[in-house]
Amino acid sequence: MKVAFFSTKKYDQEFFESINTDFNHQLTFFETALNAHTASLAKDYDAVCVFVNDDLNAETINKLADAGLKIIALRCAGFNNVDLKATEAQNIPVVRVPAYSPQAVAEHAVALILTLNRKTHKAYNRVRENNFSLEKLTGFNLYGKTVGVIGTGIIGQCFARIMLGFGCKVLAYDIKPNTELKESGVTYVDLDKLLKEADIISLHCPLNEHTHHLMNAEAFERMKESAMLINTGRGALIDTTAVVEALKSEKLGYLGIDVYEQESGLFFNDLSETVNKDDDFLRLMSFPNVLITGHQGFFTVEALEQIAQVTLRNLTDFEQGKQLENKVST
Repeated sequence: MKVAFFSTKKYDQEFFESINTDFNHQLTFFETALNAHTASLAKDYDAVCVFVNDDLNAETINKLADAGLKIIALRCAGFNNVDLKATEAQNIPVVRVPAYSPQAVAEHAVALILTLNRKTHKAYNRVRENNFSLEKLTGFNLYGKTVGVIGTGIIGQCFARIMLGFGCKVLAYDIKPNTELKESGVTYVDLDKLLKEADIISLHCPLNEHTHHLMNAEAFERMKESAMLINTGRGALIDTTAVVEALKSEKLGYLGIDVYEQESGLFFNDLSETVNKDDDFLRLMSFPNVLITGHQGFFTVEALEQIAQVTLRNLTDFEQGKQLENKVST
């Protein structure tokens, strides 16, 4: 199949071309994002392959359909950036990569926790300047702390098991409790109890109409004083305005995020020589107890290989008329 890749970087091309030797699709890579203005680039292609910040709204979908597109392949798990009603109306199937090295994202969430807690990023900079003072670097033991996991899909399960390994008490909230996780020592509770009791809360749920701004002003008010919040899921799970206020009032003790509500056009780009005009992001960066990484939780060799493998397999299954195991349904 002729496949147009959007929002690509050098590493995307490297991994997909390497894995494609087993599939023999015709791959073209565009650095630009896919949206209604760039949809014309997909003309004469059978498929498009898109990422988290491509905008596949109804207008984009209709333009792709007019260009004769047959299938949309997401090289990620989330699909909140795709208008599924529009794809269904145009009879364009959407496939995704539901699980790719879930350990990668779970481990990054733990990295954020440890860095925020033990302040290793600050210690690193101090030592480089021959400053070996320990003042203001005090952390706390993870052992014995209560960790709340919101969303216990594959990534949430990995994260919960890691925290059990640290000797933490793990509380979980999910509309579908996992029996194996319960047997391993995780306690499922309602959201209110989790917010009130957890010293650390990590978000691993999908973004939809029920979880949009799940962490809002009301949620922060219910949280334990000076708790830590970690988000490696989707940016809009957190109300940015509300989290800034929670940090200002010192209700929230720490914030570690690998995703950001308005990350489109910001993350995955080198903007070091430009002026960042995102006031909310700048306010977050001004807090000493906030740690932000640029959506790199997935970024391991193992995950990139699996993303390429599953994405190209999805396209091959479609081409061969097989059942689409990873099809997204409305």
